[in-house]
Amino acid sequence: MINVFVLHNGRLSQINIENRADLENTLPVWVDLTDPNEEEREWVKSIYGVTLPGEDEVKDIEASARYYEADSGDLHLRTDFLIDENEDDEPARTVTVAFILARDILFSVHNTDLPVFRLVRMRARSRPGSINDYKDVLLDLYATDAEYSADALEGIYQNLEDVSRAVLQKDFSDQDAAAALNSIAQEEDLNGRIRRNMMDTRRAVSFLMRGRLLNADQFEEARQILRDIESLDGHTSFLFDKINFLMDATVGFININQNKIIKIFSVASVAFLPPTLIASIYGMNFKGWFPELDWELGYPFALLLMLASAITPFWYFRRRGWLK
Repeated sequence: MINVFVLHNGRLSQINIENRADLENTLPVWVDLTDPNEEEREWVKSIYGVTLPGEDEVKDIEASARYYEADSGDLHLRTDFLIDENEDDEPARTVTVAFILARDILFSVHNTDLPVFRLVRMRARSRPGSINDYKDVLLDLYATDAEYSADALEGIYQNLEDVSRAVLQKDFSDQDAAAALNSIAQEEDLNGRIRRNMMDTRRAVSFLMRGRLLNADQFEEARQILRDIESLDGHTSFLFDKINFLMDATVGFININQNKIIKIFSVASVAFLPPTLIASIYGMNFKGWFPELDWELGYPFALLLMLASAITPFWYFRRRGWLK
């Protein structure tokens, strides 16, 4: 799918593209391609002289492949964008987007629609004068990506607060611990993805600044993006510490619950040792001096003795507070 945007009084306006003629008759500032087919790729190549990268090229993580200038003078960038799990009830993930700056046009290629891109399109339509050229579009995407990551971090804060209240409650069962560990693991994964995403955005913005491609206003906007990313790094570090604390606390409560179970079994085994000893003595097959063998009340006496020997340790342990 091809989404073509033109500038009209500082606003992005989307042009419907149904065939090649529609694309030829526009003067776009941004051409956004979501999972393009071969025909759409050929349209871009023949009209603008731009060869779109394949999926394997987009996923290349080498710095030399993610930020470079082609022989034709086209500038190529590869940047990761975050998709939070709240968007489609799926686990959080990152999507790599290939950017090409050529012919005063920003070309973007990705295999799925991104919430950051939707937000930029919506804002650009409602804020006249916010975008003046294709580089403004790119910087706006990076700035919005930082805002989106900040919102995701706020969601992590809230979810971890819920986990904290659950961990610190009086009755914390093994089922509660399992649910807490699952939530903590999900938030740790999302926090790590945000940190990696911000690191990748920082590299891309720094590359643009080093290449002297930005005017004074754009350069200042890029510096503000880097400052925002720097502030987010501190939040991710704090969240990693909080996640580790909650993980240790949850595992500690699991160990405490297991120790309680082991204590119960230990007390039970100790309590039943005297009855076992008594039963073993009276179960010996020796002809000796056992006056209880010829006693009519010998059997009830042995049972009562075993019962008393079992109750006495329980009473003693309870009095000492070992059963709490």
